[in-house]
Amino acid sequence: MRLLSPRTGRLLLAAGLVSLMAACNANKSGPTAELAGYTPDPALKTASTGNLTGRVRHACTVTQARLQSVSEVSLARPCGCYAQRTLSSLDQGELDAYRTNGYFNDSARAKALNALDSCKLPRPA
Repeated sequence: MRLLSPRTGRLLLAAGLVSLMAACNANKSGPTAELAGYTPDPALKTASTGNLTGRVRHACTVTQARLQSVSEVSLARPCGCYAQRTLSSLDQGELDAYRTNGYFNDSARAKALNALDSCKLPRPA
């Protein structure tokens, strides 16, 4: 049974990947430089916290699997840890900014990097 259409899955993946990349690029000039032309998924504005957690977890597994050259399945637990810790640490303003922009703002990005460290996941370079 398919829970998502292929297009919806791609949109979720894209939104999650952009969120994770933005969160992990704290040492760059800013997320907007890498996101020129990016349009956030409108579904973010009304997505439940559980849905947001799933998006962040999925983006983490895809990104970390590429980074570590391991299977996505092996990252289910640490990326679940990352998603839970990151989203639970965001204040309402940071969560609203994520819903609006589709990526973490500077203060949320710092929290996401701390969650990577806490969950023993490597930071992307």
